Amino acid sequence: MQRKQFGDLIVRGLEGFELVLDNQRIDSLYAYFSELKRWNAKINLISKETSDEVIVENHLIDSLSLLSLLDEQCDYLADIGSGAGLPGLVCKIARPNLRISLIEPRLKRVSFLRHIIRTCRLTGIDVQANRIAPDVLLRSQEEFTVVVSRAVTDINQFLKMCDRFNRPSCRIICMKGRRYTSELRKAAPQLINWNLVETKSYYLPFSRAERALLVFQGR
Repeated sequence: MQRKQFGDLIVRGLEGFELVLDNQRIDSLYAYFSELKRWNAKINLISKETSDEVIVENHLIDSLSLLSLLDEQCDYLADIGSGAGLPGLVCKIARPNLRISLIEPRLKRVSFLRHIIRTCRLTGIDVQANRIAPDVLLRSQEEFTVVVSRAVTDINQFLKMCDRFNRPSCRIICMKGRRYTSELRKAAPQLINWNLVETKSYYLPFSRAERALLVFQGR
């Protein structure tokens, strides 16, 4: 996909989220997109059968939907299981003033994340090669104001992993697909330490696939 087609898709896709990116930010996203495809030929970042259009919609635009819940000046975001940098690295490229930590245990993916940070000359972002485990101390974990995961498959499991962030100053955000309502019903009996304070539902711009951002805070 050429830069012009990529830029047109990004601009059209973000209209529904009332997000606008300048050409410099779109250029940086295109650099990320190009490097993602190049590295994906060698290491497993996303499905190798994914088309360019699906990468833009399902990965980039979906990640950028998170920006509607972030304060660029105040928030410090931790992206748990960041993988290819989705959503944290993509949000950082779009909003350079965000402070972000990418938490990712797989070293090949860590190398990719650090490569993109250098390529796009990003500052105020770090990569921590760690898992979220009770005995693992994360750098700056007391400073995080938002903890997010796009890869989480079970809401309860993720919230248990986030017990260390259970304080009034920190929000936990789960990025979910269309089955989020049934997942919430199953999770409800176990949500003894958390309140669901906001649910932001939306549709991806081209496929109209349903998505939701579930925002939790500690009781």
